[in-house]
Amino acid sequence: MELTDSITSMGGVGKKRGELYEKLGIRTVGDLLGHFPKEYTDLTETVNIADAPINEQAVILCEVKTKIPAARIRQGLILYKVIVTDSTDDLTVVIYNNRYAFENFTVGGQYRLYGRITGGFTRKEMNSPMVIKADDRHLIRPKYSLTEGLTAQMLITNIERILDETAEKTEDFLPDSIRTRFELCTEEYAYGNIHFPESMHAADISKRRLGFDELLTMQCAMFLSKISSRESAGCVMEQKDLSRFEESLPFELTGAQKKAINGITADMCGKYPMNRLVQGDVGSGKTAVAAAACYFAYLNGYQSAMMAPTELLARQHQATLQGFLEPLGIEVGCLTGSMTLKQKNALKERLAEGSCMVVTGTHALISESTKFLKLGLVITDEQHRFGVNQRKLFAGKGEHPHKLVMSATPIPRTLALIMYGDLDISVINELPKGRQPVETYAVTGKLRSRALGFVKKELDAGRQGYIVCPMIEESEGGEVQAATSYAEKISQGELRGYRVGLLHGKMLPAEKDNVMADFKAGKIDLLVSTTVIEVGVDVPNATIIMIESSDRFGLSQLHQLRGRVGRGKYRSYCILLTDNATEETKARLRIMSSTSDGFVIAEEDLKLRGAGDFFGSRQSGLPPLKIADLYHDRELLSDTQAAMKTLIEESADLSAFPKLRERAERLLSQNGDEGMN
Repeated sequence: MELTDSITSMGGVGKKRGELYEKLGIRTVGDLLGHFPKEYTDLTETVNIADAPINEQAVILCEVKTKIPAARIRQGLILYKVIVTDSTDDLTVVIYNNRYAFENFTVGGQYRLYGRITGGFTRKEMNSPMVIKADDRHLIRPKYSLTEGLTAQMLITNIERILDETAEKTEDFLPDSIRTRFELCTEEYAYGNIHFPESMHAADISKRRLGFDELLTMQCAMFLSKISSRESAGCVMEQKDLSRFEESLPFELTGAQKKAINGITADMCGKYPMNRLVQGDVGSGKTAVAAAACYFAYLNGYQSAMMAPTELLARQHQATLQGFLEPLGIEVGCLTGSMTLKQKNALKERLAEGSCMVVTGTHALISESTKFLKLGLVITDEQHRFGVNQRKLFAGKGEHPHKLVMSATPIPRTLALIMYGDLDISVINELPKGRQPVETYAVTGKLRSRALGFVKKELDAGRQGYIVCPMIEESEGGEVQAATSYAEKISQGELRGYRVGLLHGKMLPAEKDNVMADFKAGKIDLLVSTTVIEVGVDVPNATIIMIESSDRFGLSQLHQLRGRVGRGKYRSYCILLTDNATEETKARLRIMSSTSDGFVIAEEDLKLRGAGDFFGSRQSGLPPLKIADLYHDRELLSDTQAAMKTLIEESADLSAFPKLRERAERLLSQNGDEGMN
């Protein structure tokens, strides 16, 4: 048996069970071996029946005394009873509608039972317990994620067989020096004891080893991705004086912006194409950094292009870059799908001949007919909104151009090192001088009318606002606020007479752009929206955002939404409304009310939700972690980073560690368009 064999090639796993395994993402023998338990039931510590506490879980080591014939209590309910005993007392095992479980008991047989003790001191019972034979070698029982039709015992039987048949074939892929240095058990021991631990300590040792493997493999995959992009020389540039750019700005660059610009220009002068992420909080000035990079490319005779996920954002970036670059004599074009053919052709001609040196745009930038004379820098805004192939086509418009990625999503350093392991990272963690924090208030639904009154007050002052709902249309339960009905309700109620707009993800792109353009132009007073406004919308006159059912959003998402206001000179407000004021909800919303630092919020979000839910798998670009946890396993992550450094020093392309390299390459190929950025 090989780990790469189909799961249906195993004895005892036919087509039907194979289909059930498929539902859990298990297609091969190796997939099943990697389907780790989510927790364990420890049956090692037993208590006497006489001493077993009432209404508590207990493990009883006993012998079957007698079996009482089935009794039909009512239609559809059959009751089975088994009397068991130990040296101290008797216990009645009650089983409902499960003849198979009843028949598995043998009079005189020795068993361990795990369940809740009920009854009283004169007569004790245990309903439908977990049952194993007393001499079973697996006294710590794994609990797996299952699907209907698959039982834990089926998995246990199949996994036991895999471990028995592959034990002698297992060759540890980690060098002995790494295992010794980081005090790791062998791979064979880890797989055996993660499924069937000798003790809870053995389970912990195994979890640490397998978590180490997972994090190291992921980092190796990122490293291989990074060195593959360095196979060809990029547009090598020379250092230029950027003082004219800085002097033309209407504000002073922050220290973090200057540091990011220095990192970018140094990369652009290197012999490999730059591959850098500029990560900054809402309003931290990433576009000014991107403008400096465009100016640097221009001074070196190269064109720059910035791709945004929507036409509205592309136009917005054009306007911002024009403010920075046109005073320096640099034209900034914008290429989008909605332009007339004549407009598109005119701009494409200027790009092809090199008279337009900077352009923003949507996916129209990667169309086959778009040519550049000398493209040296490509900038992607919120790159998780583009597929891998789109990004490759974009970079393919030049001769290995430098790549700059901008993200307004604060990511904890721990997560960023994994997510963007193939990128160098610049963090802008300072806000420009004079930018006011958004005042944030968390309130319950009882204060909804007062909150709407506050929104009304801002609109009466000539400002604009947003109300965000988590859904487009009403759910069956009706417990969650929905954008369409909400907009209709307030238009006819509290906000009658105000110009209320509606925006959601099911609208056509052109419809969405039209609504946002009207809002930006001041033709809409209040925009009721789903989270489609989360990224990039810049309306300086918007001063208030009210987020309904705020308990349904992650903290980082709430922070992104809050960033839609406070972008102008006016004091701004965020109201977080919830009809589900549990203690957990209150604690989460207190974090939002107490800080405006996106990185602090992201850390808390990672702690509360874990990396798997931090963005959702498609946005994060992370392959799912089966056993490691990026928040709680930080020390292990640090160890794998140190191990990685050692391995690279020994073998620059990891070729000296073929099994590790093979694992990393397999992870890269499996992840495909879903990530590895």
